[in-house]
Amino acid sequence: MMMHEGRLKAAFDSGVFVLKLCGDVRLTLCATLDTQAQRLAETPGLTAVMVDLREATNVDSTALGFLAKVAMALRGRLQQPPTIVVDHPDVRRMLDVMGFAHYFTLVESPITEPHELRELPEVPADEAGMRQRILEAHRILMHMNEHNREEFQPLVEMLEVQKNGVPKG
Repeated sequence: MMMHEGRLKAAFDSGVFVLKLCGDVRLTLCATLDTQAQRLAETPGLTAVMVDLREATNVDSTALGFLAKVAMALRGRLQQPPTIVVDHPDVRRMLDVMGFAHYFTLVESPITEPHELRELPEVPADEAGMRQRILEAHRILMHMNEHNREEFQPLVEMLEVQKNGVPKG
């Protein structure tokens, strides 16, 4: 099976922001996801957020960390938590295990389809920025639940050592 390059699409209509992940969404899109999370937290008139994963063939842990960042950035701003539309059983299981149900409402189909999604331009990231975002995403995931803490602690520690230039020993 061939993986399709990841893309992000978005729409904002009547206070509802829709973010659609398509194809193979990996750390190369983390700068774009991070930028969206920051913008969303400051968007006036925002009443609801929906993340559509139905066309995503893969979402890596870095991208999941930035989805969690979106939910955390919006905590207390919206009447309901953001919604994730996920119809693939394996992706749903992964979200459940990682604790996403505590931060999002998980559904199989959206209440309404967005009118017009536009492709988000990819935000470029240099290697240092990418490393910093990978570290941030996994720290966020670690704080979601004990399973994630155990799962990502070694990676976070390794990235912190690399970032701080501490000799390995």
